[in-house]
Amino acid sequence: MTKLSILDLVRVTDTGSPRIALDNARDLAAHAENWGYERFWVAEHHNMPGIASAATSVVIGHIAAGTSKIRVGAGGIMLPNHAPMVIAEQFGTLAHLYPGRIDLGLGRAPGTDQYTVRALRRSLDNSDRFPNDVMELQAYFSKDQTGMRVQAIPAPGTEVPIWILGSSTYGAQLAAELGLPYGFASHFAPDDLFNAMRIYRERFKPSEYLDKPHAMVGVNIVAAETDEEARRLATTQLMSFTGIFRGARGLSKPPIEDIETYWSPMEKAQVMRMLGCSIHGSVETVRAGMASLVKETGADELMIVSDVYDHQKRLRSYELIAEAGAGLGAQLENAALA
Repeated sequence: MTKLSILDLVRVTDTGSPRIALDNARDLAAHAENWGYERFWVAEHHNMPGIASAATSVVIGHIAAGTSKIRVGAGGIMLPNHAPMVIAEQFGTLAHLYPGRIDLGLGRAPGTDQYTVRALRRSLDNSDRFPNDVMELQAYFSKDQTGMRVQAIPAPGTEVPIWILGSSTYGAQLAAELGLPYGFASHFAPDDLFNAMRIYRERFKPSEYLDKPHAMVGVNIVAAETDEEARRLATTQLMSFTGIFRGARGLSKPPIEDIETYWSPMEKAQVMRMLGCSIHGSVETVRAGMASLVKETGADELMIVSDVYDHQKRLRSYELIAEAGAGLGAQLENAALA
């Protein structure tokens, strides 16, 4: 059965604040665990006024403290921005506070602009060391610390699950080589999705961490009572991505009735390419869209972004998505028999 999980952007709205965004994320996670979602992740983004998850490990602790069973983690930590030892200390601490519930997804890109990279006191060349940094992290989390003169206290023995995340085939190859679960960021970069899934499965080597491939696919889904209302709610995300191309990454805006009045034809083409892996609609539409995506990719898990402006409507979107997911297995089975 395909698992459903959540990637929350911890969006700051034009009428809200970072504190409201953080508390809304915690509230969503509390609902999500009752709706049957597998995990709840937040991502590391810097120098973006509309996203409140820059201090990712702190945000994870805030969310985990407001929940009791859902897995909470990073989707992901941009490892080139950090010394592996520091990340091991942070996530080792989280693992002791919330045992058996912490995930660590790792990305290779800095996830920000060059000016912010300099402010982080890091180098763009750090991405070249990504495979070695991943293995260094694994060593810090391991029970066996034999020969290690430096330990990332209190990480030893926590064995925090590590995921490789990416938007190209590079991450697929690395995850396969290391025998780790893999997540593809098709919610903003869908071009290499199918090729990456194929490479990951074909080249996967069983490891002490995973005996068979486990592939997660990121997807934007907005659900509402009708297809029309879902498409209207989705304009919030469309405007946010338009802002990227305008060099104006601002606060989250309320939905509008006619997105065509907001963007130019070129901006529309750029945004629609980035958001090509998106499903907007009623429960039936969402279920059909998810079934098609799982059938095409063989995804073991869908990591869902539902970027809805109003918190109550966002809760309802995720509730309807969970409802759609409950019938996903039957839809896939019927499709296989057809």
